[in-house]
Amino acid sequence: MNNPLFWLGLSLLLVALSLTTLLIVTLPAMLALARAARSIEKLADTLARELPSTLETIRLTGIEISELTDDVNDSVQTAGEIVKQVDESLSHVRQQTKQVQTTTKSIFTGIKVAWTTFNCKSKGKKNMRRPLNYPSSSSHKNSNQNYFPSKDITPTPETKDSNLNSDS
Repeated sequence: MNNPLFWLGLSLLLVALSLTTLLIVTLPAMLALARAARSIEKLADTLARELPSTLETIRLTGIEISELTDDVNDSVQTAGEIVKQVDESLSHVRQQTKQVQTTTKSIFTGIKVAWTTFNCKSKGKKNMRRPLNYPSSSSHKNSNQNYFPSKDITPTPETKDSNLNSDS
């Protein structure tokens, strides 16, 4: 066993056997790697075709979302202004309603006083007022003439003012 050729041959045989085993083991891995490379190449081609249009669609979608957001903001502002106008209109209507109520109360009070006055006149009450006597004064420029009221003037009946204050 001292023969170096034997050991050289044996070494070469073992190296060849190792290389063959390595080739047999790596061949399926190389085939799988080739298939993966082809898949990656197809994916790259698909991405090259589809990605620009997809990115453009995403960009346009972002722009549309921005425009819709602006439209919604404008609509919200417009709605806020409309709500403010409606609130002001309601305040104005309340104020007008109060004025109408006050005017209506005044009209009804006036009608009530007029009705009371009319009823007092129609009952035929006689006037209890005394006729006015106008004294002659010396300071008047026509002081020589005496004023005597005409006898054909009839006095009007008195009305009580207590009806005016009873409803107020």
